[in-house]
Amino acid sequence: MNMSAEYTPPKVWTWTKTDNGPYTELNRPVAGPTHEKELPVGRHPLQLYSMGTANGVKVTVMLEELLALGHAGAEYDAWLIRIRDGDQFGSGFVAVNPNSKIPALMDRSGAAPIRIFESGAILVYLAEKFGAFLPTSPPARAECLSWLFWQMGSAPYLGGGFGHFYAYAPTKMQYPIDRFAMEVKRQLDVLDRRFAESEYVAGDSFTIADMAIWPWYGGLVKGWTYGAAEFLDVSSYRHVLRWADLVGERPAVKRGRMVNRTRGELSSQLWERHDATDFETSTQDKLRAVR
Repeated sequence: MNMSAEYTPPKVWTWTKTDNGPYTELNRPVAGPTHEKELPVGRHPLQLYSMGTANGVKVTVMLEELLALGHAGAEYDAWLIRIRDGDQFGSGFVAVNPNSKIPALMDRSGAAPIRIFESGAILVYLAEKFGAFLPTSPPARAECLSWLFWQMGSAPYLGGGFGHFYAYAPTKMQYPIDRFAMEVKRQLDVLDRRFAESEYVAGDSFTIADMAIWPWYGGLVKGWTYGAAEFLDVSSYRHVLRWADLVGERPAVKRGRMVNRTRGELSSQLWERHDATDFETSTQDKLRAVR
C-alpha cells in the first residue's frame, strides 16, 4: 500500500489554514456567523433555506410528496443557500441552524415561528405535522426510524469520508480511500440484502427513510455522486439499483431533486421555488432564454 509520509500529531492541535479541497476558505474550527445577513421570507408557511445536495434533496422531496398528497399546508418557499459562497455563515442562517449546515426550515404557520435543523429532524417534524410517510404502528414506526437513523449515522462515511478523499482531497491517498471505500461497500451490501426482501427500506410503503437514503445511496448507484459508480462496482448491487429506479420515477421525487439544484442540465435546475408553477416557468434554461 502506498502510504504518505508518517505524521506525528502534536500534543495540542492548532489550526493552520491548509489546502483542504474546494471548501478550504470556508473551513474553520469555530462556529457562529462570519457576517451579518438576514434571511429572506416568502409568503408560504414553510420557509426552506437549502441547496440541492443529498441532504437538501431529502427535504424538498418530502415537501413535494406532501403536496402531491393534497396537504396544502406544505406549500413552501425554497431559498438557495450557496454553501461555497459561505451563505450558511450569515447571521440569519446561523440563527436558524447554529451548526451552519443546510437544510434549515422555519415553520411560520403557528403563533410563533419554529426552527428545525438537521435533515432527519426536519423529515420527522414534517411527517408528524402532516401525518404522512411515518408509520403509526409501533413495529412499523420503529423500523422506519431505525433506517432513518441508520442513514444519518452512515452518510458521514460516504460523504465526509469516501467522498472527500476520493473526489475532493487535493491529493489522492490510498489508505483513506481504501478505508472508506470498504465501509461504503459494506453499507451498500446492507441495503442490497434489505431490498432483496423488501420493496422499500422500511417495508411495503414509501417512507421518510427512503427519502433520506435515496439521495445518498440512490445517487451513488445511479452515478450521480462523486463519479464513483464504476470504482465501487455498483452494478453488483442489483436490489439497490431496482429500488433507486423505483423511487426515482416518482413525480414528486423528480420535482424535489430539481429544487435548489445548481448543477446538471439547466432544465433540471430550479434555484428557488416559491410556487408549483415555477417548475414550468423558472428553471434555469427558461430564465436564461429570456435574458
